[in-house]
Amino acid sequence: MPNRKPPALSTLRKSARACRDCDLWRRATQTVFGEGPEDANILFVGEQAGDKEDLAGRPFVGPAGHLLDAVLADIGVDRSDIYVTNVVKHFKFELRGKRRTHKRANAAEVAACLHWLDRELERIRPRWIVCLGSLAAKVVLGSGFRLMQRRGEWIERDKGQWALATVHPAYVLRARIGARGEEEFARFRADLMHLRHPPGA
Repeated sequence: MPNRKPPALSTLRKSARACRDCDLWRRATQTVFGEGPEDANILFVGEQAGDKEDLAGRPFVGPAGHLLDAVLADIGVDRSDIYVTNVVKHFKFELRGKRRTHKRANAAEVAACLHWLDRELERIRPRWIVCLGSLAAKVVLGSGFRLMQRRGEWIERDKGQWALATVHPAYVLRARIGARGEEEFARFRADLMHLRHPPGA
């Protein structure tokens, strides 16, 4: 029996809007599905949608996304060529006054959402995957993956497909508040510089 062609991203995106596999949809404004070219060679996967993403319905459009865009532009990588998505497609938050602050998705919520990322990967079949943050790294590279020990290292995930993990740009933004800001920014940039000469290019 021949393998069926995976659904188009437009079909997946429409289906994801009606996803009720966990309770995060109840408080979120909308599903934040991935976006980018259907034939992208590079796919970035983050952890979960944030406040700005929840309001806009698009991934990486908040402060962390702006930092990512700036680094990509600086190293000569065009974001419009990249597919960007998150493991968890809804914004989980807690209220602090009138401010909605990010709250980490639990294991059940992550598990409920994984099939959407699986379908994105199946449809796009990127040659290179960049994991932003420990959750994304563990989902893509296995639960035993240690981000701070192996960040910036290309790892063959499947035949002809490689993955690299680094910190989430939100981590870099938080570090900038303290004394390690420039150091963490430089390390993040150095990790993404590996996109300039990826394995198998």
